[in-house]
Amino acid sequence: MDSDRIPATPPYIAPVKDQLDRPLLSVMIPSYNCSNYLRETLISVLAQDMGPAVMQIEVVDDHSTDTDVEALVKEIGKGRVSFFQQKQNVGSLRNFETCINRSRGHLVHLLHGDDMVKPGFYKEIQALFEQFPEAGAAFTGYLHIDEYGNILYPNDPLSDRPAVLRNWFNMIAEGQRVQPPAIVVKRSVYEHLGSFFAFHYGEDWEMWVRISAHYPVAHSPRHLAKYRIHQENISSQYFVTGQNVRDVAKAIEIVKNYLPEGQRRQLNLKAKRHYSRYFARTSDIVYHRYANPRQAFYQAKSAFQLDINPTTIFFLLKMYIKRLIRYRFKQMHQSIQQPVPLPLPS
Repeated sequence: MDSDRIPATPPYIAPVKDQLDRPLLSVMIPSYNCSNYLRETLISVLAQDMGPAVMQIEVVDDHSTDTDVEALVKEIGKGRVSFFQQKQNVGSLRNFETCINRSRGHLVHLLHGDDMVKPGFYKEIQALFEQFPEAGAAFTGYLHIDEYGNILYPNDPLSDRPAVLRNWFNMIAEGQRVQPPAIVVKRSVYEHLGSFFAFHYGEDWEMWVRISAHYPVAHSPRHLAKYRIHQENISSQYFVTGQNVRDVAKAIEIVKNYLPEGQRRQLNLKAKRHYSRYFARTSDIVYHRYANPRQAFYQAKSAFQLDINPTTIFFLLKMYIKRLIRYRFKQMHQSIQQPVPLPLPS
């Protein structure tokens, strides 16, 4: 049932029972059918290992079917990395919930099994929390990479030095500005606000807004995390089905409740405009990279319905014209293929 896999309210995160000898940091690695990338993920973490007294490292697998994940973790981790596997596939949201509940550290890093961290990431995060103890979360700059690890582009700059971002709530309320491998959250914050809920696409954006509504957030501009974009991840799959637009529309309505009443309408409209432009532009990706013209048109149309602006108008017209040309070409091709009838014998 969807209610089992997609909780309607933020799941409860229980406090750690044994408060003695807790590590500073828990690196919790949710995985599902990402064995092609998990090896690199683990190597990137182990290269910065601070020791078990300081850092918990654990893979929480959502009943993968692509390989023996436990054997892979044992091979790479050599006893240093713990392993837990769900008895059945529970979905990403429930797997994140398991990760957080199994964490013991004061700080929790949910590092997806297809993402990576660069050398110095954990030291930088530690320094951020030491310098800004009031922060509920902290994140670094990050790079988008492809399935082969090639750098595509960096995140948009947010500051020129480590700092608590003063206007962060308004920025994150307008649209996504940070990806999961770059951000670490105090466990006490998850205990206060609960885990991820409501949808699979945009669930992290909703969480970052929820955190920012209650806590300051610290940031370092150093690009020390790598967020991987590939066709097998959940985000890419949702582009093909159109679930991305439906989920974000729902997320925008939920996030609206976190906004100050005086700014609610303005920030809500900005979020709709931000995501409508994003989905309008990515309709081109769905059309060309995923070779799915029908879904590309649906995405452009959904973006237009989310907010009417020059970008959504342009891409809706573009997808409509592409669809019309494709239809006309198909008709011409079919007419050419029709056999020419022979004259009847006299």
